[in-house]
Amino acid sequence: MLRVLRSFTEDKKCSNQEVWTIVATVELTKENFDQTVSENSFVLIDFWAGWCRPCLQFAPVYEKAAEANPDLVFAKVDTEAQQELAAAFQISSIPTLMIVRDQVAIFAQPGALPEAALTDLIGQARALDMDEVRAKIAAEQKAETGGAPDAGTPEAAAPDA
Repeated sequence: MLRVLRSFTEDKKCSNQEVWTIVATVELTKENFDQTVSENSFVLIDFWAGWCRPCLQFAPVYEKAAEANPDLVFAKVDTEAQQELAAAFQISSIPTLMIVRDQVAIFAQPGALPEAALTDLIGQARALDMDEVRAKIAAEQKAETGGAPDAGTPEAAAPDA
């Protein structure tokens, strides 16, 4: 989902000329985060800050990847302006790149990636079988709970015989 901004400019040659600008990245806030992730099947999220030199160096690499992959949502979270959102994801180092597919975080790692590594990572994330990912998550959750059913399931409510 690319945001398209429409604006009018005044030019000496053509007054009120309409200009369309394609914005390759979306600014995420606590107000639009859930909607963006739930309405899009593949979202890359760059957690960054304006004072962070590696973040600023990674920005053009991220923008280039966004332009090369217009079918994906490339989003940015300014950790200074969105401290609550950064805290919710326990972001302690920036830049941190997170990839969310089908509302499942499949990658989260701090560090500025070079262009080739980001391209490779996107390819790997595209290739994932999300049914397998969800099955693995379910198996891990079941193992953590000792195989006990969730409290809200009929199996949990059934009395012992």
